[in-house]
Amino acid sequence: MAAKDDTNYKVIAENRRARFDYAIESDLEVGIVLTGSEVKSLRTGQSNIAESYASIENGELWLINSYIATYLQAGVFGHEERRHRKLLVSKKELSRLWAAVGRDGMTLVPLVMYFNHRGLVKLKIGVAKGKKLADKRETSAKRDWNRQKQRLLKQNY
Repeated sequence: MAAKDDTNYKVIAENRRARFDYAIESDLEVGIVLTGSEVKSLRTGQSNIAESYASIENGELWLINSYIATYLQAGVFGHEERRHRKLLVSKKELSRLWAAVGRDGMTLVPLVMYFNHRGLVKLKIGVAKGKKLADKRETSAKRDWNRQKQRLLKQNY
């Protein structure tokens, strides 16, 4: 990610549920093609990627079902809130993602959308495998135990 003292870095939207529902194998930073009104709306922080996913269609990578609120000052030059948005990735990475989805049964899950240090909108995609109910329970139990452990350690000091 970016350094802590980086003034331009700003998280726009985060998919916190993704790490609970999926086992993330690897992640990849990709660019995203946006219109001007979408960028203006993202600067105000009005977006959601929790219900979205990435898909490879016709040799291109697309972000599907992501929400970016309409920018009221755009007037007639606005955008659709839930349109398919093209993701920018190299051909080598695209073929690797295509193989992971096709052969290994993986899913492409957006993890976080942010402005990088140059002010460009970037999206971090995770190559993930869905968890079963027992795995989710195990993750939840492990998280609860870590919280309890931290409380016990804090009380002892």
